[in-house]
Amino acid sequence: MGLIRLGKLLTRAALLAGLGLVLPSTASAFERNILTGGATGTYIQIGGDLSGLAAACGIELNVRESAGSLENFLGVRKRRHTQLGIVQSDVLEYLKTYSSEDPEIARAIFGVRIAFPLYNEEVHILAKRDINSLADLNGRRVAVGVEDSGTFLTASLVLDLAGVAPAERLTINADTSLQMLLDGDIDAFFYVAGAPTKIFQTDQIDPEKLHLLSVTDPTLSAVYTPSKIEAGTYPFQQETIDVVAVKAVLMTYEYTPERNGYHRASCDAVADVAHLIAKEFQTLQQSGHPKWNDVDLNDIPPGWNISQCVNLGLSENYQLDCGPATSPEPLSIESEANAAYRSRICAVIGC
Repeated sequence: MGLIRLGKLLTRAALLAGLGLVLPSTASAFERNILTGGATGTYIQIGGDLSGLAAACGIELNVRESAGSLENFLGVRKRRHTQLGIVQSDVLEYLKTYSSEDPEIARAIFGVRIAFPLYNEEVHILAKRDINSLADLNGRRVAVGVEDSGTFLTASLVLDLAGVAPAERLTINADTSLQMLLDGDIDAFFYVAGAPTKIFQTDQIDPEKLHLLSVTDPTLSAVYTPSKIEAGTYPFQQETIDVVAVKAVLMTYEYTPERNGYHRASCDAVADVAHLIAKEFQTLQQSGHPKWNDVDLNDIPPGWNISQCVNLGLSENYQLDCGPATSPEPLSIESEANAAYRSRICAVIGC
């Protein structure tokens, strides 16, 4: 898949998902939600760590599964009661690259902010033993992840930048990809996740037949972060391999508390989570997923801004009452007519 075709795919995905920040049309109980990824990925474990941290403070933060980064990006922009999502930074950079050429993508990017930078996600390529380099994927059957996932985007970019042309790119999820590889129906598959990730922690993978592919292409090293997957990270992996990695970030939307009750409550939700992450960062490193130890909270990807609601939660005088969980009162939401008007205005001029 070429870069132009991939850009058109993202445009269609954005149009299908909708670009305005959707407000509930009727009064409803307020929810705090974080979009993560599939059940075997690192995103959902990171989301679970944050949910547990919030629960200890009497705050309910719901962890929602998703196809991955692209769905999460669009979900934070589209879905109600969805204040946070975990995405790969190259999704943001790629969309921003296209924003000058496509007004729909520019509108999708508008208002998107970073809550926190997270960790580097390694590009895993599990392949048959006779495949020893990216070039060996030419003419082979390669699974690249489902179309709404960050794996799909990164795999597509990696293959295009490296000038590799598989005979077929299968858009299937990681679990299906692994089973097809084990059955010999495909030759390799991509999976982008912070190591260690659960899907490879299985004794089904025979090291005599399959291995993780080293990625040392100089073009990719100029775009992505050079990294390593250490020996013994997975049961079948006996040697350290060089790979490339992309940074994961916790993203949000730039809520405006003065706008209405929904924005005000959403900003508070983001501020609360930001406050907890900063205050309990060592707890996350000690008892959360191992990737928390790789998080550098100062490593903000270039060109993107931190949310004002995050900075609110990080302020010295921010107060968070960690009492027992309570059921919030339904929000007073604007009328359907006003919500429809706002949605249409957003579609025309952006919001």
